[in-house]
Amino acid sequence: MSPQNSQVHNFPATGYNKPVSLFRNIRVTLEMIKWEHSFLTLPFGLTGAVIAANGIPPLRTLGWICVAMVAARSAAMAFNRLVDADIDALNPRTSVRAIPAGLLSRGFVLWFTIAASLLLFFAAYMLNPLAFYLSPLALIIVCAYSYTKRFTRWAHLFLGFAMGIAPAAAWVAVRGSLDPRVLIVTAAVMFWGGGFDILYSCQDHQYDVAAGLYSVPRAFGIAGALRLARLCHLVAFAFFAWMLFSFGLGHFAIAGVAITGCALLYEHTLVKANDLSRLNAAFFTTNGFISMLILFAVTADRILR
Repeated sequence: MSPQNSQVHNFPATGYNKPVSLFRNIRVTLEMIKWEHSFLTLPFGLTGAVIAANGIPPLRTLGWICVAMVAARSAAMAFNRLVDADIDALNPRTSVRAIPAGLLSRGFVLWFTIAASLLLFFAAYMLNPLAFYLSPLALIIVCAYSYTKRFTRWAHLFLGFAMGIAPAAAWVAVRGSLDPRVLIVTAAVMFWGGGFDILYSCQDHQYDVAAGLYSVPRAFGIAGALRLARLCHLVAFAFFAWMLFSFGLGHFAIAGVAITGCALLYEHTLVKANDLSRLNAAFFTTNGFISMLILFAVTADRILR
């Protein structure tokens, strides 16, 4: 999160410009963009593609969708690390990230962001004209999250929205048009992602309070944040259920959404106001399972029906 007052502007001046070779630091670069977290968002993008195609889209289309989404997420993550480098350096949890730790230079991360952005535009161009025309807007949305943290405690929901455009973007990639119904899936992913980001941010509660940073946990306390995260996931479940009826999905998809509801309930049993020790399991393992489950359930439904 980002500062509200001047006390957090005394940033460290060292360790930011160490030259780094791309080939010698592939592991560091992948860690910077948290590549494994692609499995949280990409499956929902592919779910949008499957619904749009009423089955599995052509492999060429699927391939370029994957390239575009991985490129967009990589650009957004690198951009976040770049603009938040000074803030990350002040937080004990994030001070080990690549830029504040001196493992990657600001210049390298800037060029990586530019390269990933260009790859997004090229992939969108290879899909269809509307996807290409909308790709700059998509890039602005996914990168803007880094700035919304600077003026609102609700940045968690904006992050969820940035994740939620994935199924809508995939729909455009498949059909070359946008159906308002796919925004139901966008809303489901928005509240799902916003909810688990509120959970994840609870681990920075003490630092946020001390430094005067914006976040839901700082505004409402950890117990209040957990309640809001539950509310977000309840709303997300309602939108997933609406998705079933809106697209006429059948038994496999219904079962997938039902299990998703159970997984969300389980996720909230892992995290308590006085015990955040299992937060990583709630954040990555459970939510990675949910995103893959929805994809497989919807795909099975479309194929078998």
